[in-house]
Amino acid sequence: MKFVKHDLGQRSGGEIVEVILKGNAANVRLMDSSNFQYFRSGRRYQFIGVHAKRSPVRLQIPRSGHWFVTVDLGGYKGEVSSSVRMLPGKLRPFVEKPLSTIPSLVRNEQDVKYDVFISYASEDKEDVVSPLADALQAAGLSVWYDDFELGIGDSLRQKIDKGIASSRFAIVVLSKAFFNKGWPNYELDGLVTKAIDGDQILLPIWHGLTKDEVVSYSPSLADKIARNTTTQTVEEIAEEIVEVVLGEPVEV
Repeated sequence: MKFVKHDLGQRSGGEIVEVILKGNAANVRLMDSSNFQYFRSGRRYQFIGVHAKRSPVRLQIPRSGHWFVTVDLGGYKGEVSSSVRMLPGKLRPFVEKPLSTIPSLVRNEQDVKYDVFISYASEDKEDVVSPLADALQAAGLSVWYDDFELGIGDSLRQKIDKGIASSRFAIVVLSKAFFNKGWPNYELDGLVTKAIDGDQILLPIWHGLTKDEVVSYSPSLADKIARNTTTQTVEEIAEEIVEVVLGEPVEV
C-alpha cells in the first residue's frame, strides 16, 4: 500500500499535529516510532487517526517520543496531498462534571423501550456490568444489556446504534478488552459519540484505563464527559445515572 510519511521527530505529550489535506478522502494515522515500523512492515500496530473526509485533521500526541504521521488512500483510486504543522496543546485532566450538564444524554421520546442501554465486552460483565445493571434495575429502571456482549465478528455499529435508538440513556463500558474488539475503528468512523448538532448522547465508563490510554485510542473520546471506576464505585455511578434518568435524587 502506498502512503505518505511525515516524520514529526521528537515531540512532547499533549502537542497537537494538524494535517492539511487536498484531494480525496484519506486515512490519517499518528504513530510512535515502534508502531510506524510495524505498520511499514505489515505487522499489527496501534495508531491514533481517522478516515478524513474534511481538512484539517488535528490529532493530539499522547506522550513524549518520536512520532510519525502517515496519509494513504486505503487502496482506493484518487489523489491526495498533505502537509503538517505542530500546534501547542496539553492533555486536560480527567474531570467528573455532573451528568446533569449533558441534557442530550437522556432521550425522552415516547417510542423508546428501555431506560438504559449498556454496551460492553463480555470480559467486563462480572466486575462492572452485572453490578451496574443490578443497581439500575433495583432502582426501577429497565436495562437492556444481555444481547450486547461483544463477541468475535459482532458488529459494533449495529449493536450500539440499535441500543441507542431503543433506550433513553446509553452507556459504553470502555476497557482494554473492549478496545481489543475493534472499538478504535468504530470511534474513528465518528460513531461513538453519534453527534447530533454537537450533542453527546453516549456516556463512556472507563474501567481499568488511564487518561493516556484512552487518548492513545481516541483523543476525541477522551474529551467526552465520562465516569471512571478507579475514582467512583459502580454503585455511585449507578446512583448518578438513576438521578439523571428519573430527574430526581434516588438512592440505589
